[in-house]
Amino acid sequence: MTPAPEMTAIPAKATRRDWLGLAVIALPCLLYSMDLTVLNLAIPQLSVDLKPSAAQLLWIVDIYGFMVAGSLITMGTLGDRIGRRRLLLIGAAAFGLASILAAFSTSAEMLIATRALLGIAGATLAPSTLSLIRNMFLDPKERSFAIGIWIASFSAGGAIGPLVGGLLLEHYWWGSVFLVGVPVMILLLILGPILLPEFKDPQAGRVDLASAALSLAAVLAVIYGIKHMAEHGAGWQAALPILAGVAIGSLFLRRQRRLADPFLDLRLFRNPVISAALAINVLGFLFLFGSFLFIGQYLQLVKGFSPLEAGLWSLPSALAFILGTPIVPVLAHRFRPAQIMAMGLTMAALGFALLSRIDIDSSVGLVVVASVIFSLGFTPVVALTTELVVGSAPPERAGSAAAISETSLEFGGAVGIAVLGSIVTAVYRSQMALTQPGGLAPDAARSAAATLGGAVAEAARLPADLAASLLAAARAAFVAGMQLSALVATVGLIVTAVIAVVLLRRVPAAAAHPA
Repeated sequence: MTPAPEMTAIPAKATRRDWLGLAVIALPCLLYSMDLTVLNLAIPQLSVDLKPSAAQLLWIVDIYGFMVAGSLITMGTLGDRIGRRRLLLIGAAAFGLASILAAFSTSAEMLIATRALLGIAGATLAPSTLSLIRNMFLDPKERSFAIGIWIASFSAGGAIGPLVGGLLLEHYWWGSVFLVGVPVMILLLILGPILLPEFKDPQAGRVDLASAALSLAAVLAVIYGIKHMAEHGAGWQAALPILAGVAIGSLFLRRQRRLADPFLDLRLFRNPVISAALAINVLGFLFLFGSFLFIGQYLQLVKGFSPLEAGLWSLPSALAFILGTPIVPVLAHRFRPAQIMAMGLTMAALGFALLSRIDIDSSVGLVVVASVIFSLGFTPVVALTTELVVGSAPPERAGSAAAISETSLEFGGAVGIAVLGSIVTAVYRSQMALTQPGGLAPDAARSAAATLGGAVAEAARLPADLAASLLAAARAAFVAGMQLSALVATVGLIVTAVIAVVLLRRVPAAAAHPA
């Protein structure tokens, strides 16, 4: 008797409840990224009210991102153990309460502490929501579309953050930028238990607190060192925390190999698709995040726009990312991931090549066109790397995989800010040493030679002729650094496109394999 052919299991289609649940999931994702940008416009007001020192102001701005990055792996693994929906709802409640405390902070120290709590709570949102999508949408085509919506919600949050902040600050005090998140979290707490299913690893062990502490310390130390390097240049103050973070990370990995039930399943990295996607994610976001650093300064300090105006001019690139995301699942079912990523990265490289040609007198429209081009180019990279990492992981490890994917994004962004920021700073300082006008007091000369922001601040206190000369020299020096940084990004993205083709050449189109 001829044996019957094996039947290929057809993945179940998502239900109406799953699609409504996706809309609920998009809410905290939007808020998560909005909280990264909404504070920027409130800095002048809160500086007057709370009178933070320069160091405290940096911590107010940076601590949220630090705690998010440092807590992602912990929260992703915790969700696998206690349940992704439960962790999401706990995080939503904590985020809402911390937002209220931040809004009514009475000192700089209190605001730093509450922003840290917001970061820890925010770290529950990305891995919990992404791992829920992995379990809710089993059909590859539907899952690709759902991940695209998930990514678009992050982009929307980052885009509307400055706009929402600007509108609120026109009418209310600085704390109002935090309160906008409270009704969103209340809505999530009401609808989440109704529309979102619960998933967790049925064989998960206990949470290893020592591993959680080691992972947090390692990520925080490395990212702190990288950000210090971006702001102050290379030196032992930056190298020491980076080396300490690497050492702590090594202890963390050794501990995972010894544990019977590891905090982070290192077997995920043995999957060549996951490892390749993570590498491309780090490299891609290295150049994308680095560009944010100098485009924002160019619009405000070279072209003279207010923060709200700069946010409005940045909106087209964010909209391009949002509108381009739904196209990726269609392409993914016709072409291999390597082909799509190579095309996207090449397109992004063209955008940066155009950016490298921008000078002081360029139209702001040219900046917008360049940023729209590289945003569209990055769209398939973000969507496909996320899909490859989460889709290639076992369902019971979806939380850990989602956390690793998000951590690679944060790490790539931090490295990009350090690398491209250091290039801009080095060119700026070397040019200013040659072109800075004479007649400045020593302290003013040092401040102007350090950063473009310092030059703009010093120019406001100088006679008109000397101020004009200083601004012209400083803006020219900054644009020269920006041009070189964009050129480096162009070359780096072309190299990343080649890496994507080599490492992912055997991965088929989504339509060619099941989930």
